[in-house]
Amino acid sequence: MSNTGMHVEYSSKTILELRNLQEQGHLNLEPGFQRKSVWRITDRRKLIQSVLEGYPVPSIFLYRRDEGGIPKYDVLDGKQRLETIFMFSRQHPFHRDGFEVKHEFAEDGCPHEWEWKSLERWERTANFLTYKIQVAEVGGSLADIVDLFVRINSTGKALTTSEKRHARFYNSPFLKEAERLARRHRDFLTSERIMSTTDIDRMRDVELVSELLASISSGGPIHKKQAVDKAIGNEAAPTRELNKAIDEFSATLRAVRQVCPNLKSTRFRNSAEFYTLFLVLWQMHQQKLILNDRERNDVAADLLQQFSDGVDAVREQQRKARGPTPEQQVYVDYLMLTQQSTDSLAQRKRRGQMIEQLLSGLFEAKDERRIFSPEQRRLLWNSDEKKCCSLCEEPLDWNNFQVDHVAPYSRGGRTDLSNAALACSSCNASKGAGRNSRW
Repeated sequence: MSNTGMHVEYSSKTILELRNLQEQGHLNLEPGFQRKSVWRITDRRKLIQSVLEGYPVPSIFLYRRDEGGIPKYDVLDGKQRLETIFMFSRQHPFHRDGFEVKHEFAEDGCPHEWEWKSLERWERTANFLTYKIQVAEVGGSLADIVDLFVRINSTGKALTTSEKRHARFYNSPFLKEAERLARRHRDFLTSERIMSTTDIDRMRDVELVSELLASISSGGPIHKKQAVDKAIGNEAAPTRELNKAIDEFSATLRAVRQVCPNLKSTRFRNSAEFYTLFLVLWQMHQQKLILNDRERNDVAADLLQQFSDGVDAVREQQRKARGPTPEQQVYVDYLMLTQQSTDSLAQRKRRGQMIEQLLSGLFEAKDERRIFSPEQRRLLWNSDEKKCCSLCEEPLDWNNFQVDHVAPYSRGGRTDLSNAALACSSCNASKGAGRNSRW
């Protein structure tokens, strides 16, 4: 952290003063670099109990800046403490998130469950509202402030790698898109048990999506940390390249759903192995293989399930100190690649090669030509006696007819005359819109 321009002023503020700042809109609990809340209700109750009992709580760090001549305080450290105080005391916008805390007042002689309204009713809010919290107001450049945020949040529930990236690169277009995609596919990631609720809270879903986007942009598997940091920090990256990676990410995720519909019952729900399966299917897409044939996908799903079960069986034998059979050697080799340095480039490449070999030869390639040639168009037109749309029978002329793949190109239909038919533009467009043209 640079020492130039950085200054800190210490003071104390009562909870009432902090509530007033929040009410007046001067307190920003969600600056761009801030992480998500990860406290559970037990953490929140312990904090309120400490306040009610008069115990000191850690300092709050605020970054003061001017916004249109009005002071604004970005919370660097203490976000969850402030949230908890506002929740308990029913301060907007947390007025619906109140909770009860067990506390014994001296005059009662025994503990009771208290929530804010009952404290107000018994006129016992004064000590809570006048409780003082040490506040450090920090000034300096934004780069220094972000560095300070990362440092002071490296203890307690320390920042994850993804949370640190979010703090340092929160303006990165790449990171913003990764966060958007993670939100969009959150239900899939959690339902397939790739990510837990805690993982989502700690932004590990964003980290996984960032890795996959960076891998697509790099053309294959990457070494985790260096390549992801480079991709996120490269604000000069062309928008077109990023958009292409986003499209391919979404299309590949659809293929994962089709090829491995029971993902949560396999090893491939583990984030490191999910990464491998995802990249293998992405590379198959680059090779123009057809990944939406239901029968072939069923075979692929069975192969992946059997392979996963084989690796799990070897792992169980290891736990019982039983050696593998010669037939299990492929599972032993794969298991070794998942037990150490799982995110290294070499391990990722080797795992990918093994999954590629497992699925090798299963999927057919698309026709190299997607567009019918002028010669094919003339031959089809001259050989068709009706000269009308094969779908709606609308009359056609030379200037408005189109050539349609009878068996869709995306599903392996060949670009030859045996798979061609005349079509009007509206029918051809609606037919194309009704199927997944990417695959």
